[in-house]
Formats: sequence, structure tokens, C-alpha cells
Amino acid sequence: MSYQAPRVLIIPGLHDSGPAHWQTWLQGQYRDARRVTQRDPSKPELERWAERIQRTLEVAGEGEWLAVAHSFGCLALARHLADQPASPIREALFVAPAEPDKFGIAESLPHHRLPRRSRLIASSTDPWMSAASAARWAHRWGASYSNLGPVGHINAEAGFGPFPLAKSWIEAARARAAAEQRPRHAEFREWAFAV
Repeated sequence: MSYQAPRVLIIPGLHDSGPAHWQTWLQGQYRDARRVTQRDPSKPELERWAERIQRTLEVAGEGEWLAVAHSFGCLALARHLADQPASPIREALFVAPAEPDKFGIAESLPHHRLPRRSRLIASSTDPWMSAASAARWAHRWGASYSNLGPVGHINAEAGFGPFPLAKSWIEAARARAAAEQRPRHAEFREWAFAV
């Protein structure tokens, strides 16, 4: 079976991500990308949102995924990764998470290192989560942390249509996945030539 690069899973926040949002732009960059669509994207229900991620992955079939979450979607993704140790998500990108305390769900989130490599990108002027809180959650989850400065909630309203940083993260994650595959392919080819 030939190597398949991990596919991109888009996990929007409240009210989904509209046509001008960087998540919609990012989804358009990858023809095999999938979006997690909540039944009611205006109702932030952590367990239900996390289960929806799981169902989306089950329907999408075999293979690894790179998850790109925004706002409340970040919290659902963290919960999914904690609940599903065998998740096919290989790496996770959390962009501008929402503050769990705003929803009274901090205790329902993992307070330990997540079982996947991850990165959290925040802003110093995000009305949904302070930079200090974002840094704390990144530390708890074992995620690398970047603060982009005074750029609001990193959404369409803050001027983020295209978001090249998210695309370069995907390309780097795909390169890491491909590099892990190379030794196995090399051994197979050497074996084939030896026959």
C-alpha cells in the first residue's frame, strides 16, 4: 500500500467559520480536507462537540489526520484527544482557544499533556482568552506556544482571511510524517532489489 499523507481536519469554533475565515481558506488549499460540522454551531457543548469530531473521523475512513482547531473547537479537540487515545489525529494545531472558564467547563478539559504533538497559537489582545491563560493551557497540554501579538481573536473580523502560518504548519507536519515513513520504504526497496 502506498504512503498517504495525513489529511487536514478543520474544527471550527462557535457559529462555524464563515467564507471569509482563514479556516475556510485553509480547507480550500487541500482537496482532501474535511470539516467537522456541528449540528448546532451556536451551542457550545463540549462533550457533544468532541463526539462530533470522533464521528467525522469514523465516517472519513482510514488514515492519519492533522487537526486545525479554532476557538471553542480547540476545547473540543483537546477533549477528543484526551478521550480517544487511539485517535487517528497525528498532530494538532490550536489557534486562539476560547477561555474554558467563560463556559464553566475548565474541569471537563484535560489538565495534562495530550497524547499528540501539538502547537497553540494565541494573541495578546484576544477577547476570548488572555495570553497568560493561553500559555498556561499550552503548558498543561504539552503544546509548543506562539503569541502573534496584538491580533485579536485570529479570525476574519481580525483580518485573517488567508493564514499562511497554518498552511506552513500543515506542510511541516506532513514532512515529519513522510520522514518517518522513509526508512520503511527504503528497507522494502532494498529487499525487493535483493530478490
